Amino acid sequence: MSVPQTHDEAVTAAHRLAAELAPGAIQRDRDGATVIPSEALAALDASGLLAITVPAADGGPGLGPRTLAEVARVIAAADPSIAQVPQAHFLIVDILAVHGAPEARKRLYGEILAGRRCGNALAERGGKHAQDLRTTISGGLLNGVKYYTTGALTSAWIAVSALDERGRLVLAFVARDAAGVAVDTDWDVIGQRATISGTATFTDVPVERGLRLDYAHAYEQPQQLGARAQLYHAAIEVGIAGAALADAREYLRTRARPSTEAVRAGASTATDDPHVRHRYGRLASRVRAAEALLDAAARTLEDVTLTPADADAAARGSLAVAAAKAFGSEVAVEAGSELFQMCGTSSAAAKHDLDRHWRNARTHSVHDPLDWKYSHIAAYELAGVLPPNHGQL
Repeated sequence: MSVPQTHDEAVTAAHRLAAELAPGAIQRDRDGATVIPSEALAALDASGLLAITVPAADGGPGLGPRTLAEVARVIAAADPSIAQVPQAHFLIVDILAVHGAPEARKRLYGEILAGRRCGNALAERGGKHAQDLRTTISGGLLNGVKYYTTGALTSAWIAVSALDERGRLVLAFVARDAAGVAVDTDWDVIGQRATISGTATFTDVPVERGLRLDYAHAYEQPQQLGARAQLYHAAIEVGIAGAALADAREYLRTRARPSTEAVRAGASTATDDPHVRHRYGRLASRVRAAEALLDAAARTLEDVTLTPADADAAARGSLAVAAAKAFGSEVAVEAGSELFQMCGTSSAAAKHDLDRHWRNARTHSVHDPLDWKYSHIAAYELAGVLPPNHGQL
């Protein structure tokens, strides 16, 4: 396995992986959690892309947000479920870069550079919200039940959020195959099916002292961990939007018939229909705008860095990403729907599976509320109110 060392090498590797993933995307969508996408994930793990953001001081190429966003977008256009699997993996790389002790960095970065992936177990069900945690670490043992554990099922390591003996938020790293770790395939949703982000249960799992860190501390200072994590999510949405637009273009050019009304008006092909052209042109413009906003947000994070100088710098990064994520999500959902308006009834045939674009965008876009992102942008620009310092913005 070779780790890409430059932006161009990473993007080339992403396109190569995307070409390998694309032919099986429809079947993986149909299979959902009934079939673990082992071959696709093996290709991801062997691509070298898992290590592109490992700092140079730790043996990696230390590539930044612009590279990561473009890599995620390219892969997501081929299969957004597979693209989402390493989202938390890259967050973990960032957490270690800023807060990891030397022992943890050496061990986990060594694993990542060897192509071993980290999954997550950060969210829970049953509480007042997804971060209302009941998972605990006491006496060096981890106990709890998590959900939305994207990547955990097939990972080498799992990052688990928990409360310690003092009730303080910590992050523990445990081996996927450790005794007491069980990951289920109870993932049954309308989109992003191949992520298999089901339940993970931890029963008296030993946690090495060197593989736990004070996660609360990460959000007690200006940070960009949330923004970097959200940038990756934004890239997935923009990738879905681009894929829906590309499929609409292909269908219109090769399969679609003009509507009866369009023929009466003089159109001989679907692409002659002036209303189809208007909708396509409008959608293409919005997809390009989403791509540009994503790139602008990534460049802002490059400037702010993982350790922002102050709260204002952190706000600038967080809000740039919030705009890209909110707009990109809306455009992705729109593209998945407009596809059918342009292409007609025949495009809704199950054999084409074109509805996966809308289902994937709709499922992924509600990862966190877009309205709050717009609200924080407005509060900052209208009243100078700094956005919240957490991991969802």
